[in-house]
Amino acid sequence: MAKKELYHDDRELFRTIKKQKEDFTGTDPWRVLRIQGELVEGFDALSKIGPAVAIFGSSRLRPGNPYYKAAEETAGIIARSGFAVITGGGPGIMEAANMGAHKAGGVSVGCNIELPEEQQANDYQTIRLDFRYFFVRKIMFMKYSVAFLIFPGGFGTMDELCESLTLVQTRKIEHFPVVLFGSDYWKKFIDWMRDPMLSEGCISEEDMGLYSITDDPQEAAHIIIKNSKKHGYI
Repeated sequence: MAKKELYHDDRELFRTIKKQKEDFTGTDPWRVLRIQGELVEGFDALSKIGPAVAIFGSSRLRPGNPYYKAAEETAGIIARSGFAVITGGGPGIMEAANMGAHKAGGVSVGCNIELPEEQQANDYQTIRLDFRYFFVRKIMFMKYSVAFLIFPGGFGTMDELCESLTLVQTRKIEHFPVVLFGSDYWKKFIDWMRDPMLSEGCISEEDMGLYSITDDPQEAAHIIIKNSKKHGYI
């Protein structure tokens, strides 16, 4: 399959319908079969990994960055505590988290996404999955995780953070811990949630309690482990 086609699967899925001449493999019914195939492959690979923690963060933060080191350390603690670690499988924070879990002898999952920039999968995955569709990939994060650990990141990280909070807020998933790592980085986002979101009634005071924030790998892991023991996940 040509690289160009792979890169644009998501865009083609959401494209406005228009008259065109194309073969069946470019139509929505065929696309549904592809999506089904990704779901089946993901469910089959991850259904037996046990409780997992999804770790999100920027692909642009490299070794030497304090958050990179903290992600590696935190993932190691989590893996040694009996959790699998799931990331987006790429460089940066994802690589650091997979590395930490891998070095600790744990299950290190990478859910890679095919992008125009050709995201390079990191070398620290014991289970590697490749996805064409962002939403299928996110299902894997949400379905198999019992906690979400969010390091500094960009649009993709914000998307994963907000989806996590929305699913917890609406009780579509259990009230799993959503842990923000890096108080300086997240401070203005928290301030913005308080004003204008909370002050103008767009969220409730209870929603401000849907997350925790820390700068310490041990504390981040402790929050996750404590909640998982409480609910019998480990």
